[in-house]
Amino acid sequence: TKRQLIDGIRWRTRAGAPWRDVPERYGPWETVYGLFRRWQRDGTWHRIFERLQARADAEGLITWDVSVDSTIARAHQHAAGARKKGICRLSRPVVCSPSPTTTGSD
Repeated sequence: TKRQLIDGIRWRTRAGAPWRDVPERYGPWETVYGLFRRWQRDGTWHRIFERLQARADAEGLITWDVSVDSTIARAHQHAAGARKKGICRLSRPVVCSPSPTTTGSD
């Protein structure tokens, strides 16, 4: 039944297991995955989420607080402008000497 398939999707999401490990009591894993992907592509999961969120908000079950975190995270030295492989930053001017010319008789 469709309820079994939805329960299979819920089991897989909670367990974090591969689709092939969905227990047989929910139906063949290919069918469970097929329903999941079909609903994902057509936006059914998004609509379900929006309606559940709206219902919870209307019942006052959601608190919409804004949280600003002032934690400072130091960047790694490579993220702070350290020398990158393959890029040569010259600190001295390059002195070029002309190479000797070659002729066909050399």
